[in-house]
Amino acid sequence: MAEHNVSQTRLYEWLTGDDDSRLCDDIPESACDEQPRNFFLHVWASLGNKLADELSSARLVLPWLMGIIGAPVWMVGLLVPIRESGALLPQIFVAGFIRLKPRRKWVWVAGALIQAFAALALAVLALFANGTLGGALVLAALVLLSLARGLSSIATKDVLGKTIAKRRRGTLMGWSGSIAGGATLAAGAVLMLFESRPGNLVVAILLAIAAGGWLMNAIAAGRIQEAAGAVEGGENGWDSIKLGLSLLKNDRTFLHFNVARALLLSSALALPYIALLGQNQSGTDLGGLGILIVVSGLAAMVASPVWGKRADQSSRGVMRDAAMGTAICCLLAASLVWLPGEWTHSIWPYATIYALLVIVHHGVRLGRKTYLVDMASQDNRALYVALSNTLTGVLMLFVGGFIGAFAQWFGSGVLLLILAATAVGAILSAHQLPEVE
Repeated sequence: MAEHNVSQTRLYEWLTGDDDSRLCDDIPESACDEQPRNFFLHVWASLGNKLADELSSARLVLPWLMGIIGAPVWMVGLLVPIRESGALLPQIFVAGFIRLKPRRKWVWVAGALIQAFAALALAVLALFANGTLGGALVLAALVLLSLARGLSSIATKDVLGKTIAKRRRGTLMGWSGSIAGGATLAAGAVLMLFESRPGNLVVAILLAIAAGGWLMNAIAAGRIQEAAGAVEGGENGWDSIKLGLSLLKNDRTFLHFNVARALLLSSALALPYIALLGQNQSGTDLGGLGILIVVSGLAAMVASPVWGKRADQSSRGVMRDAAMGTAICCLLAASLVWLPGEWTHSIWPYATIYALLVIVHHGVRLGRKTYLVDMASQDNRALYVALSNTLTGVLMLFVGGFIGAFAQWFGSGVLLLILAATAVGAILSAHQLPEVE
């Protein structure tokens, strides 16, 4: 057992670039002793979560599901807003509840198990649902999944902040993203081989694997060694909102961060529209879905460790550079709408730009997650995360509906130009943030 612990510690030190695994900046001594073991449990948990997220993606997989069961088109437009805002909006109301728990990992476990149940429900719907009723049941299952995702999200970041030290968190998220990207890549490659199989069966299998990913997430989270934390200061939802608004007023860095994060939504909002442009070239062909899943997984596998290492040095710089990449990708995708030539009628140009934007989007996610966790302290981290996510959820709900209508009227090309301009604003905003590492 001792030899196993030594090899685990050495692998941890190699992955993080540390010469001493006991270098801990802002976590308790007991957590420092368990850091190598907890690091790999976080990796396994994140692998399961990220793989499940990709295989139940509201940007790719669920639109295919809606098309297969014959759901109305307007329901497809609700998928991304429900997935994003449903996970973010309630967090301010559960932050006080989580605060009352000395060990927050069990909240994380509960959220993961509920997500696994919701994914299994979606798999069953892929096999048996049909029409408007089927689409409504898919949306209902997605609401449950999204609410559970929000529960896990806030607990995950709180446990991360208690068990992994500063200047290690970005690296952890980067490596887990890379491993999950490799698993997603394999799933997409297999999907391309099943092009002639019944679509509902293949999508059901993907969603069943996603359920397994969240089950793995729950098991790994339950094994993390988390020291009991402070429980003072727990608030109900409305008290948390009042306290959060005072934080926005008094903490200018936190306010500025949320402005930059709002502008960085352009990367998440652009992805489904680039995929939609590609879908127009391949219809509901599972081969086209497989290509997009493959490029998404490959992009994540390559990009995440690089962004993670950089985020530990300057998460502000990662946010700024990712915003720059978002602007470029949106401009490239918009140009395909108006460029002549047969090559623009293939899925591959869109898949290439989609992959580039996935790389950039991982930078956005890793940069803002690392910045938020490092900016906050152990005493206020749960509230900061919850408030920031709730604000983003409100914005996503309103902006998501607006851009859907805008794209319907003016087309995806014009919308992507607007998102490129928004990304330019994110560049300027992120560049002015102070360093927190």
